[in-house]
Amino acid sequence: MARLHFDPEALPVDSLGGEAAVSLERLTADALRSRFAEQREWTPEITVERLVRPMDRQLTDAAVLVPIVQRESGPTLLLTQRTAHLHDHAGQISFPGGRVETTDVSPVDTALRETEEETGLDRRHIEVIGSLPDYCTGTGFRVMPVVGLVQPPFELHPDSFEVAEIFEVPLSFLMDGMHHQRRTAEFQTGRRTFYAMPYQRYFIWGATAGMLRNLFHYLRA
Repeated sequence: MARLHFDPEALPVDSLGGEAAVSLERLTADALRSRFAEQREWTPEITVERLVRPMDRQLTDAAVLVPIVQRESGPTLLLTQRTAHLHDHAGQISFPGGRVETTDVSPVDTALRETEEETGLDRRHIEVIGSLPDYCTGTGFRVMPVVGLVQPPFELHPDSFEVAEIFEVPLSFLMDGMHHQRRTAEFQTGRRTFYAMPYQRYFIWGATAGMLRNLFHYLRA
């Protein structure tokens, strides 16, 4: 079973991203739809976690949903905390999603299917508006982040085998560079600096934080 050899929360903060927050006007449903409909140039910050494990191995295709919930008080991001016994990313905070199955017609279908299976969120509540660049994890997955707007009200029925908790974080908090911490860990393959975005009692880090950094850059471009 894959386990971390360090506690990421105990590592010191090296620095902050520090960029200005994405304006609230860019986080509305209409603005998000318009942004993903455009072909504006931008540069992803992280797409491969190279130092955790060699990336010349065969990667497993996967997809996750980046679910932006349209709350009256402002958009939030729906996230899950994985159960502690899982083989990959045990106990970590993740987007709902998983590996592509042969029955899936597309990565979008994978993201929607996995979201339904893990959280019980029915796809009829989700409007897919685009995707972000593939993100290759050190655990051997090539992940497509599929961005969707989620319209309440909806019911959630988490899969207790995979999901310990489902929660929401204000999108405005996550889209603020002052909340993006850089921390560094030592691996057998070298040093790796990663992002963390702690929110209340939730420690968002690793691949999830890396994909959120790319969403941040995409919306700022």
